[in-house]
Amino acid sequence: MIKLRVMLFSILGVLFMAAPVFAQTAGAGETHDGSLIKITGALAVAIAAAGGAIADGKAIAAACEGTARNPGAGGRIFTMMVLGCVLIETLVLFTFLLAFQGK
Repeated sequence: MIKLRVMLFSILGVLFMAAPVFAQTAGAGETHDGSLIKITGALAVAIAAAGGAIADGKAIAAACEGTARNPGAGGRIFTMMVLGCVLIETLVLFTFLLAFQGK
């Protein structure tokens, strides 16, 4: 858990330090073709997809464990798991739409 927390804060630190680079305007003679915006959008979608996959895996594992402990509640557990997975995947799709909405 500590390694995951250190990795998360390291990634966030690098992203926050890189944010001013994206705010700079093009200098004299330079043109802005939007490649950094595309790369940033692709990175955001990749992070969202990875987080969604991890969350889906944990939700499915917890549902399987809950059904194994109480088979009578399997139908209700399955319904709640599907609802949770749908909400998780919706967040990934929203990230995809927002990442590529820019001009």
